Amino acid sequence: MRLVTRLVVAQAAAAAAVGLAFSRRHLPSVLITLALVISLCMLAFLVRSGTRGAWLTAVGFESVFFVYGVSRFVFARYVGGTLFALVVAGTLLHPAVARAYSAVPGRLPGHERGEVGFADAPGETFGEHAAG
Repeated sequence: MRLVTRLVVAQAAAAAAVGLAFSRRHLPSVLITLALVISLCMLAFLVRSGTRGAWLTAVGFESVFFVYGVSRFVFARYVGGTLFALVVAGTLLHPAVARAYSAVPGRLPGHERGEVGFADAPGETFGEHAAG
């Protein structure tokens, strides 16, 4: 989760550096760049929570950022943060990262409150059956 947070923060910094450097003091471009940087910073705070919803939101936002970057490239020949969005989205979709965001801290998988697991049944700790 720290890796993804760092990547999103780096993406925000790269978007700010590239976007503001190439905006040519064009007010709409500066405002779009600042909105993108602010949304990426908020996404970094959300991703840091480590919940499944944060992961889904991050995948959705990175997909939108990538599509927006591709559309800017097609129409204005501006690459911006398109490659970085692809890297972050690929990192988020990696199976180990997806598992990390789906795990709930402090809870064992398959054990609900009041539910007895197979290894918890009397006499079956090591696989043997209770004689009775």
